[in-house]
Amino acid sequence: MLALHILSLSFWTFLVLSSLALFPVAVLIWALTVGFDRRLVALHRFTCFWASLYTWLNPAWPVTVEGRERIPRDVACVIVSNHQSFVDILVLFRLFTHFKWVSKIENFRVPLIGWNMSLNRYIKLIRGKRESVLQMMRDCEATLAGGSSVMIFPEGTRSVDGRLRDFKGGAFEIALRTRSPIVPIALDGTSRALPKRGYLLQGKHPIHVRVLEPIPPASFANLSVEELTERVRACIAAQLPSEAQPIARTG
Repeated sequence: MLALHILSLSFWTFLVLSSLALFPVAVLIWALTVGFDRRLVALHRFTCFWASLYTWLNPAWPVTVEGRERIPRDVACVIVSNHQSFVDILVLFRLFTHFKWVSKIENFRVPLIGWNMSLNRYIKLIRGKRESVLQMMRDCEATLAGGSSVMIFPEGTRSVDGRLRDFKGGAFEIALRTRSPIVPIALDGTSRALPKRGYLLQGKHPIHVRVLEPIPPASFANLSVEELTERVRACIAAQLPSEAQPIARTG
């Protein structure tokens, strides 16, 4: 237990100190490129590097990424992943592909890291407020039209026990409206590495990120939002181990 406390203290200390050092670099990159890099590709790529440091340098979190090459590079997509832990965010940056996060507004208020999210023009969401949800969807549609993919956790929040939760339909309504491909991602291991409730790292746990085959818009054009939501959820669920499977509904 002492070792876990030392590991956790080291991790969070490194996160704070590295953020103090790297945020000014992000501001400099933004200032030098914002005039011609309309999608802020350079800043997002630096942010991928920044976030990846926390798994690259952490021996307790060996990460395996499969299928990165399946993410289309020539068309903006709606990328969706299950959500087990705070670590998911760090791990998905390991894709090193261009996208804009959809994230709750509280994350944008975190010093340094949240400020960098604003610089990147990631998409804010106030959970529980319908007008904010509608604005988020408009922002996503504009982002896709501008050539950037969007990354969304359709569960809406982290799973408490690592099991797949119900999906909200917003991401899939956006894909239907914009006729954008959907890229499902199955992510596992992060809930064991750092559960939702608590900041104590739980020792060594392999983390797997599996990018699944993109779903072309022609294949779901005639589906309802509800049908498409369940189709993608089932696709992700099929790639998860038994302990991450949703609890079967009864009745």
